[in-house]
Formats: sequence, structure tokens, C-alpha cells
Amino acid sequence: MLNFQKTLPTLMLVSFIFSAGQALAGPPVVEIVAMPHPPVKAALSQLREWLAAQGKKITVKETDSESPDGIKRMQSVGLSGHIPVLILIDGQYRIERKDSSVVEFVNFPNQPNTPPGARGGWTAADVQAVLAEKIK
Repeated sequence: MLNFQKTLPTLMLVSFIFSAGQALAGPPVVEIVAMPHPPVKAALSQLREWLAAQGKKITVKETDSESPDGIKRMQSVGLSGHIPVLILIDGQYRIERKDSSVVEFVNFPNQPNTPPGARGGWTAADVQAVLAEKIK
């Protein structure tokens, strides 16, 4: 039978290490790999405003998708071609939602003023929901 006096310090140490690891992990990183064109800027304005309002809770990196770095970054996650927007959260663009469905942050957000052929299956609210879980 386990001795409670010996087990308790071990459990406390494991708990401390786990919580320290969570704290050291740092804020989530959002990478916006997007074309610098006006329609893309307009489509992402709401999301960018929300991200800016989060301050240091979220790290945001932006890359021009038409630049060599942007092309390389898209290729690193298995994408290529004419992709106006790619949003990565901690290096992932394919995220499982709470309801177990999967959302991919690729192409324009799905909003009324986006042409149907260019719409992705995501909204700014989807990105916000994923990040809200990570920063709570």
C-alpha cells in the first residue's frame, strides 16, 4: 500500500511541473499569411482588430503570401497555389472545434461580401473561439 506521506510530495511536484510547463509555453502564435491586396486587407480587418485588442495574450506574425517567405511557409504546411489567406494557430491551419467538426483557416473568411468561389469554410468568430480557449 502506498504511503500517503511519500506520495503527496510527488503529486505536488508533478502538479507544479505541469503548471509551470503551461506557463512557460507562452501565448498562442497566430500567423497570418496573406496577399497584401485591398480585398484581402478588408476581409481580415475585423480579425486583425480583435487580435490587436488582445495585446500580449496572443503573438501575431504577418507574412506576405506572395513573398518567398510566404510561399515557403505555405509549402511547409502542404499548401501551394493561389491562396489569398492562410491563418495558422500554433502552426496549424486545420483545427478541431468543440463539436468535433474541423475548420480550415484557408482562403477568404466566409462572409457575405466574399465571392462564393473564394470563400473558405471559416469566419473571424471561428478564429476568435479557438484563441479564446487558449488564452483563458
